[in-house]
Amino acid sequence: MDYDITAFANRLGKNIQHLRKWAKRQGLEAWRMYDRDVPQYPFAIDIYGEHIHLQEYDTGWLMHKKEHASWLAEVMEAIVFVSGLPMENIHVKRRARQKGKDQYEKTGKNGDDFVVYEYGRAFWVNLDKYLDTGLFLDHRPTRLKISEIVSGKRFLNLFAYTGSFSVYAASGGAVYSETVDLSNTYLDWARRNFALNQIDIDTHQIIRADVFQYLQSAVAEKKSFDLIVMDPPSFSNSKKMQDILDIQRDHIKLINAAMRLLSREGILFFSNNLRSFVLDCSIEQNYQVRDISKRSIPEDFRNAKIHQCWEIRHMSA
Repeated sequence: MDYDITAFANRLGKNIQHLRKWAKRQGLEAWRMYDRDVPQYPFAIDIYGEHIHLQEYDTGWLMHKKEHASWLAEVMEAIVFVSGLPMENIHVKRRARQKGKDQYEKTGKNGDDFVVYEYGRAFWVNLDKYLDTGLFLDHRPTRLKISEIVSGKRFLNLFAYTGSFSVYAASGGAVYSETVDLSNTYLDWARRNFALNQIDIDTHQIIRADVFQYLQSAVAEKKSFDLIVMDPPSFSNSKKMQDILDIQRDHIKLINAAMRLLSREGILFFSNNLRSFVLDCSIEQNYQVRDISKRSIPEDFRNAKIHQCWEIRHMSA
């Protein structure tokens, strides 16, 4: 394979020139600078404030260890040159194809937590400790949309991770919300995000639960929400869960249960990042479904298949 660092550096330069100004205008400190634009350089490069999150994707290419090290060093030098940020602020990860809870696994490093701002909201991130950083940048447009339509409404965030959707809901004027996840680690992170944004935890509750069990008891308790976000992992075999989650197999059950909690005029935003995912035709037969995947991908993401997203409503009476 022929590697031309010039093509890579030129693309980085073009991207950063446009996107840095764009991000500043938008009030974004976390954004994607490069998204596997040049095939020979399979990286996702994200800016987080004064730091760079550099992810190398596993392509299956065979490269000698020394050759790989010098190739990666060249890539990092190009990033330093173009971004003006120091080498020690680059956080490198290699992403193999992930299954289930691996995406949340610790990397063995600790790293430092620091705060980034997005549309006036503040979030704690850590670029070293886990494979993911604490803030999924590809869901930025949907977060903003939630904040624009949530005023006066009750909001539910399922598979909430670090609670970023809930931060947007609370700051957008939701009268009440519940943020549900099974991981104590991520719910503690959500609490810190809530504190950072001065969110009242009596009005905006954080609940540790298996989502399947939560849905069952919430339906029994006749809970009702006007906006629901459900962004599950593709697969999870967490020991804390009763069953293994397989989103292709389980999405019908999850969506049907969530719809039982959704008020008559409400909207469920359902999303996942499984490339091969197909929404079951029974969902489109039973509900009003609108595929918003294209408009939910941010301007700084070249990869339009990073996730799929739907708005799901009850059929009109």
